[in-house]
Amino acid sequence: MVLLFRVGCLKYECLLGYHFFFLFLCLAFQEVSQLSGLPEYVKIVEVGPRDGLQNEKVIIPTDIKIEFINQLSQTGLSVIEVTSFVSSKWVPQMADHTEVMRGIHKYPGVRYPVLIPNLQGFHHAVAAGATEIAVFGAASESFIKKNINCSIEESMRRFEEVISSARHMDIPVRGVGFSSFSFSYQQFAFQQVSKRLYAMGCYEISLGDTIGVGTPGSMKMMLESVMKEIPPGALAVHCHDTYGQALANILTALQQGLGPSPCSNLVFITILYSCICDCINIAFTTSIDNYYKQIFLVYVFLFLPFFDLVCI
Repeated sequence: MVLLFRVGCLKYECLLGYHFFFLFLCLAFQEVSQLSGLPEYVKIVEVGPRDGLQNEKVIIPTDIKIEFINQLSQTGLSVIEVTSFVSSKWVPQMADHTEVMRGIHKYPGVRYPVLIPNLQGFHHAVAAGATEIAVFGAASESFIKKNINCSIEESMRRFEEVISSARHMDIPVRGVGFSSFSFSYQQFAFQQVSKRLYAMGCYEISLGDTIGVGTPGSMKMMLESVMKEIPPGALAVHCHDTYGQALANILTALQQGLGPSPCSNLVFITILYSCICDCINIAFTTSIDNYYKQIFLVYVFLFLPFFDLVCI
């Protein structure tokens, strides 16, 4: 299945059918080297419709976003982060969050979380039909200031209100933390932010390498630090491929035991977004080349003899 959209000068192909292509390749080759310490199952949380499309310079029409998400829902993904209930002043690409949330088809077995910056955004999301949310913190004062216009401490107070309200309504909350994995001085701050989000009631904490400068060594160090405060089963990772380290970082994270047995968690930008251009920007940070492509990761996993597609 090839989905082709044209929006002004924007052109992109969503190669959804490659999942089946790689399954065919997997069946064709039986001899694969065993990688020690990897889980049997991996859960992929698709965040392209939100974390990917929010960086486009051209505003994507709402109907295109809705169709894009509906197509993703038919690929076998179990979790798709569809939009962000942020101010249109800060992120104009997400100004149609209510229309997108109400317009998508909710497929059985697929969850559709949305990103929330504050209590006002939470109430708008619930009114639009959201049944799961995500909040995000950061180890960098400048990053959090540019994203939600407040300090780290102020963001924690906001999220405490949001998470408390969500728990009262039985709405699950995922926490998303951002840091530069290669900067050792941020590890303690990142650990504390993640610890506080988990203590507030987030069922899962996704650790994001903001600008993709992490290496397997720094990934291991960061996880060891965070795992002192949060059990591995409640952790996920969100890797970028700025210096070609994303796959190595993901495998390193899995070998550390991330995710509830027997399923581990990964959170990252999809091929379905990243294939549309050569260089895109993380919101309000420096330019990075290539979010890590889901299709490459699925390709690797399909060649592992102990891997199962059930959790994708």
